[in-house]
Amino acid sequence: MKRLIHIPVGLIVLVALVAVFIAIANYIHEKTIFNQIIARLKADSRTAEVMVTKVEYDQALNKNFTTIKFLEYDSNGKPLDPKYFTFSGNIIQFQALVIRFNDDFVERGDKLRGKSAYIFWKVFMLNGPSTEEFIITPLNSVPTGYKIPGMKDYFERNLWRSFWRYALDRKHAGQHGIKNAQIEAPGTAFVPGTIYTLKIEHNGGLRIDAAPLPEIVKGEKVPAAKP
Repeated sequence: MKRLIHIPVGLIVLVALVAVFIAIANYIHEKTIFNQIIARLKADSRTAEVMVTKVEYDQALNKNFTTIKFLEYDSNGKPLDPKYFTFSGNIIQFQALVIRFNDDFVERGDKLRGKSAYIFWKVFMLNGPSTEEFIITPLNSVPTGYKIPGMKDYFERNLWRSFWRYALDRKHAGQHGIKNAQIEAPGTAFVPGTIYTLKIEHNGGLRIDAAPLPEIVKGEKVPAAKP
């Protein structure tokens, strides 16, 4: 005859309480991260500035090599670490993934889908089989400009993987309220003495504005600020 194992009621209640506490803690944790991500997405625009730092002529190749400085700003307007790219020409394009959600999400101010989302992906120069390309944001990674400082969390990484899939998988995007997901790649001729501003507008797309360097800095070598 089998003996019945009696589990104290108090232990059952304790286990249940622990399970509820863990569930609540996970919910609060994910909600906190989610709200921080949303705050970054709600910025009116994400911007970057570009300028030519060097033009060198290679006599053997009979080409001018143009080095540009790419300075991206996060959603709070804080500059990120600059990136430098060198191309064997100066007609350069910046590629971004653009995700626009259905109008009803925008109209009712949906937390996650009430604004369009944009990710700087690549910078490149078209030249047939010799096209030159550099990665700004690695595939499936958290975009630097949206990254929560000091955060290494599965929930954040998983949410951004979803954004990448929305942008690159049209069938999947259509099932999740995506109105339009596409790649935009504006470009221009980058020349010395000009500041180029990349603007990403939530009600539009990606564009490049150009303006001359301020007169005060022309001809000067400005030392870097000490940390």
